[in-house]
Amino acid sequence: MSQAPLAERLRPQTIDDVIGQEHLLGEGKPLRLAFDSGEPHSMILWGPPGVGKTTLARLMADAFDAEFIALSAVLSGVKDIRDAVERARLVSANTGRRTILFVDEVHRFNKSQQDAFLPHVESGLFTFIGATTENPSFEVNNALLSRSAVYVLKSLDNEQLSQLIDRALERELTGISLTQDGRDMLVNSADGDARRLLNLLDLAAQAAIRKQVPISASLLKETLGDAFRRFDNKGDGFYDQISALHKSVRGSHPNAALYWFARMLDGGADPRYIARRVIRMAWEDIGLADPRAAQIANAAAATYERLGSPEGELAIAQAIIYLSIAAKSNAGEIAYNAVRAFVKKDRSREVPIHLRNAPTKLMKELGYGREYRYAHDEPNAYAAGETYFPDGMDEIPFYQPTPYGLEKKIQEKLDWLTELDRQALKKRK
Repeated sequence: MSQAPLAERLRPQTIDDVIGQEHLLGEGKPLRLAFDSGEPHSMILWGPPGVGKTTLARLMADAFDAEFIALSAVLSGVKDIRDAVERARLVSANTGRRTILFVDEVHRFNKSQQDAFLPHVESGLFTFIGATTENPSFEVNNALLSRSAVYVLKSLDNEQLSQLIDRALERELTGISLTQDGRDMLVNSADGDARRLLNLLDLAAQAAIRKQVPISASLLKETLGDAFRRFDNKGDGFYDQISALHKSVRGSHPNAALYWFARMLDGGADPRYIARRVIRMAWEDIGLADPRAAQIANAAAATYERLGSPEGELAIAQAIIYLSIAAKSNAGEIAYNAVRAFVKKDRSREVPIHLRNAPTKLMKELGYGREYRYAHDEPNAYAAGETYFPDGMDEIPFYQPTPYGLEKKIQEKLDWLTELDRQALKKRK
């Protein structure tokens, strides 16, 4: 076999040879139209690893007979950018050909490095193609982003990965057989990443040749060890999955919530982080509708700290189940955000005299706390008709309980207290 990696040997030579990304490369789809237009344009290719970002950039250079200059933001600096710009100038001056400048992992360049491309993109010296695994809205400068079309690439599904295996066996690994359990293990271990799939297959093929056996699940386990699914604890995949977990709990779907919890654990997420987010969910989405939710979430986090993995993860899982089926309310969060916003824009108001503390003789002489009514000494332990807002300020109902769980009872009590206030004020008149 060739010394070049299998992924490189199988790199598509035309867009029709690309497996996957039909939403971009199918007839009438955006990238297909870009290839057919006869005029390249700057773009950002956003997607997970191993889905063809570099391949598409190379194919575009071939399609337009353009000089292809590749930079890696991990390895390159300002000097490399200057060298690339100078090379593009020489190509234009000497041959009249256009240049496509491809920057892999462009999100790793800082603002000044990204800004260095702008004048040359605007002048048309080169067409800029950036590849990123991170959300370009957050990681790419707005100026550069506004001058580029953004195309979102997707992970390959199992059927597409299986097609890639067939292509490898047919074109490069002739004479090597693959069992069904071996195929299934390769596809599952690749987790949508074509490059990862081909690298695993390449290593397995070398072992199969040495041992003169088919590529099977047992051979893969023996030669490759455990293959972990792709998981980036700082990238979009991480935040997308915790978002899915949170939304599943909020939507009262315990099975989906457990699935996302297991996915995150399987990918290597820190259970402590998940436990902290579960506590946040208890206060944000359940609140006073079921105060036990916060207690259980805190108990689960404490249990994990005491037991560790894997035993402690069961406590977090059960907390997730409880939160999923608990009554939901975001009334507390809405009230808190509303009062914070109100105070921020409102003027400073003095504390009413009757609510002020009077620890000194002078304060007592000034009347601090004189007309304060001690609620415990009042009927129903409630000072009916009393006001606690600043003088001259109408009461604002920031907190509006929902009709779910305990908050239904809370609303009934508030209604009763409001009626007591109404009767007390009526008597004063």
